[in-house]
Amino acid sequence: MIKAIVFDIDNTLTDFMRMKRAAVDAAVEAMIDVGLPVDKKEMVDKIFDVYWKEGVEDQKIFDKVLEKEFGRVDYKILAAGIIGYRRAKEGTMTLYPHVDMTLIELMQMGIRRAVISDAPKLPVWLRIVGLGLHHYFDHIITSEDFGAPKPNPQPFRKALEFLGTEPHETLMVGDWAERDIAGAKRVGMKTAWAKYGNTFDTKDSGADYELGDIHDLVEIVKKENGLSEPLPVAAR
Repeated sequence: MIKAIVFDIDNTLTDFMRMKRAAVDAAVEAMIDVGLPVDKKEMVDKIFDVYWKEGVEDQKIFDKVLEKEFGRVDYKILAAGIIGYRRAKEGTMTLYPHVDMTLIELMQMGIRRAVISDAPKLPVWLRIVGLGLHHYFDHIITSEDFGAPKPNPQPFRKALEFLGTEPHETLMVGDWAERDIAGAKRVGMKTAWAKYGNTFDTKDSGADYELGDIHDLVEIVKKENGLSEPLPVAAR
């Protein structure tokens, strides 16, 4: 029986990489507009190279790339990039289809809810409050609380403690198989892979369920709790 669901946020509830790509594009265009002598595509690629190495939450990304490429930071160019990024971010940070509907239905079913994220605490809360998700979640847990990202078992255990459920009564939903799914399985939780948010070209998530749409969770819970016939999702 499923009594609680724990969600990752980026690429699970929010289309994070869509926002990130649009924001970086806008930032580079803004920097070029005030005089940065670069090819746009090459600069975007260099920024993402640093993101992949140091993490997509790096708050000093433009400083680092400008310093590396030009040996110094021109603050007019840096300011233009930051403003361009922020404006595009505000306009492109969106929820995946059916997120609100799914969370409301889970609430009506009495399913407890929490979030575990590897993003820093303040950015997580800014996303959650900015997108109106703060009404849906009982607890927000970040890796910052433990000093170790998923798949470290500590955030998963803390989620179970907050929710007051056993691992076999709790379903973890996330897009990153090596972190979300593997970490949850280490503590005995059931798992659902957000295939619609797959940005790693993952072929086999190892999850108990694979989601083509987040709303599949409603029928998964009904199936696990003996309330309906199984859905044709990729159950194992």
